[in-house]
Amino acid sequence: MLSVDSTPELARSVYAKIRDNLTIVRGILDRPLTLSEKILFGHLTDPKTQEFEPGKSYLQMKPDRVALQDVLGQTVMLQFMQTKLGTTAVPTTVHCDHLIQARVEGASDLQQSKLENDEVYSFLKSASSKFGVGFWGPGAGIIHQVVLEKYAFPGALIIGTDSHTPNAGGLGACAIGVGGTDAVEVMAGLSWQLLYPKSIGVHLTGELKGWTAPKDVILYLAGLLTVSGGTNSIIEYFGPGVSSISCTGKATITNMGAELGATTSMFSHDERMDLYLKSTSRNELAELASENHELMMQDNEVIDNPYEYYEKVVEINLSELEPQIVGPHTPDRSRPISELATESKDENNGFVDKIDTALIGSCTNSSYEDLNRAADIARQAKSHGLSVSSKMMVTPGSEQIRATVERDGQIEELRSIGATVLANACGPCIGQWKRDGEYKENTIVTSYNRNFPRRNDGRSETMNFIGSPELVTALAIAGNLSFNPLKDELIGADGKSFRFESPASAPEVPANGFDSGADNYFAPSQDNAESIFVDPKSERLQVLHPWPVWSMGEFSDMPLLVKVQGKCTTDHISPAGPWLRYRGHLDKFSDNMFMGAVNAHTGETGLTFNKINLKSGQSISSVARDYKARSMNWVVIGDFNYGEGSSREHAAMSPRLLGAGAVIARSFARIHETNLKKHGLLALTFADPNDYEFIKADDTLTIINPENIASGKRVICIINHASGEQVEVQLNHSYSEDQMAWFKAGSALNVLHSSISE
Repeated sequence: MLSVDSTPELARSVYAKIRDNLTIVRGILDRPLTLSEKILFGHLTDPKTQEFEPGKSYLQMKPDRVALQDVLGQTVMLQFMQTKLGTTAVPTTVHCDHLIQARVEGASDLQQSKLENDEVYSFLKSASSKFGVGFWGPGAGIIHQVVLEKYAFPGALIIGTDSHTPNAGGLGACAIGVGGTDAVEVMAGLSWQLLYPKSIGVHLTGELKGWTAPKDVILYLAGLLTVSGGTNSIIEYFGPGVSSISCTGKATITNMGAELGATTSMFSHDERMDLYLKSTSRNELAELASENHELMMQDNEVIDNPYEYYEKVVEINLSELEPQIVGPHTPDRSRPISELATESKDENNGFVDKIDTALIGSCTNSSYEDLNRAADIARQAKSHGLSVSSKMMVTPGSEQIRATVERDGQIEELRSIGATVLANACGPCIGQWKRDGEYKENTIVTSYNRNFPRRNDGRSETMNFIGSPELVTALAIAGNLSFNPLKDELIGADGKSFRFESPASAPEVPANGFDSGADNYFAPSQDNAESIFVDPKSERLQVLHPWPVWSMGEFSDMPLLVKVQGKCTTDHISPAGPWLRYRGHLDKFSDNMFMGAVNAHTGETGLTFNKINLKSGQSISSVARDYKARSMNWVVIGDFNYGEGSSREHAAMSPRLLGAGAVIARSFARIHETNLKKHGLLALTFADPNDYEFIKADDTLTIINPENIASGKRVICIINHASGEQVEVQLNHSYSEDQMAWFKAGSALNVLHSSISE
């Protein structure tokens, strides 16, 4: 039976559960609690039996909601079909936002997408209806924006199959990105487990003013903490500066906490959240949140003595914070805009000063406030007779945002200077951009969240610099990366020079309320009578079958498939862009496996050595298929923070399909490590990161007694060189007893099958 999905009723039950749980937990811990601890502990399945050790204990919890985007949603639904359950146990929604490609403009792109992806949309709609899942069709908007508008509330625990699920932290929810199998388990009614995260406190003082935007807070923090600085930690923002940031501004900050590797990011409940709830027709929720305010904030002792209760504390004075810009190729290469001109003129950096395209919007920065501030810069340019010098594209985050800014004129202001408005979808932010023309090294500027090579247009030569929407709009008008809108002048159509004024103070919500626009929501069937059909000949969808159970002998003499060097994100392991169309067909999609990974032994991208035919320069996926055809499991060696970026479960599923036995890295990003475990792969790290250097291209590796892996004990790996020499190295792991059961059963889903059949 589907649990209650009426948000006020759900919130009442959530607050009651949090209150009851915290009474028990306080009796056990007898200490003040951080904000995230209150929400996580408040959702514990059984607080009386829970262990509480940050970084070591696994918290067993019951989330309130599951959110699925359309790409991983296909895999989730295909996996949920294996459970043989009739309906989900937790309120769940599917959001069609990833498959719409930016080509011409919003309306035509949306229609083309509906035609091209009809098979996938029909499958998702019918599966959603059958299993009691709400379905948001193409055009409704980006998952994170719709969740913020419709479902998130202070104190909620939400999991979503996208790394930017923490966007809902701007509304006080504890929202965490996960892999598809996590979602399936929660949808099936099981507890969800999470490594008890450490806490990072960000103390905000002063207030945002002038050109400085919420975006600058997270870009600055990314520069301080780096892309791995938040791994297995929750970032909590507190202090007097918080009150100067709107609810949607907070969401921008929590959204991009994913770029730091953070489990999630959160703000405590405040009046700015209540204003947003009321403006989105959720007055009753605002009242409930206010009545339970003390449950959604840090204990006073934590606020008064943050250095005592947080693992790390970062101090940011918003009044002194200068607008930031990050990039290229990584979101933690941050500097103030005042320093970019000097850096861009340094020939050693290889930056291209001319900006080809500017893109604003996305799930990170498409709020009413964001587009207001960008439109103000457009108005200023138009008043001086100027339009954009670079191509400019605008992505509304949702149909509600699009309809409202159409009504109130912000979109027309942007169009008037030459901007193109795209569909309410992810678009170029995730590589869904049909970018015509020949490009070598080129510069784009965006208000997006991620800028890895190939991320936006499939071209490694494209350099993406990220800033706030208003900053990006100003750069689009100037046309040069070295332009500093805070002090540099432009020449108007009348020949006179002028300088942009800082963006006018923008309302965070519309005075006349939001316009909901077209209705793209479809409620599930009440009788679960919907039928689901997957064509066996389809190129888009493929029925999934359980992974086989391991024979422990399969972990002996595994050939090295590839040793990757440097940044290896899930985009490198499992590229998106044109491959997104095959996400529902695992076998076909897996032909792109490791296409973007850099081979540490050759420096080549996507190519490796085949130990069988002794040929070099072969595609990594083809070599994997060759080994699998010979019943040879293989191993991948990763560098630091292996698997950062998207929650992309296919980056674990493709290796499992094509014969991987283990992935050994210097360190892992959280979601990817969990995804590997869920699909029955060994995810191990070098006890001494320098042992990475021992691995040669023609090595084989043996994991000693994998069936005996136990908590707190290291794993022995024998590296067999072609010369006959052997090197023994020690490996660490983070498997709990439950997670070892996933490995021994072949996958977590196999364990789920067993529990349901019993």
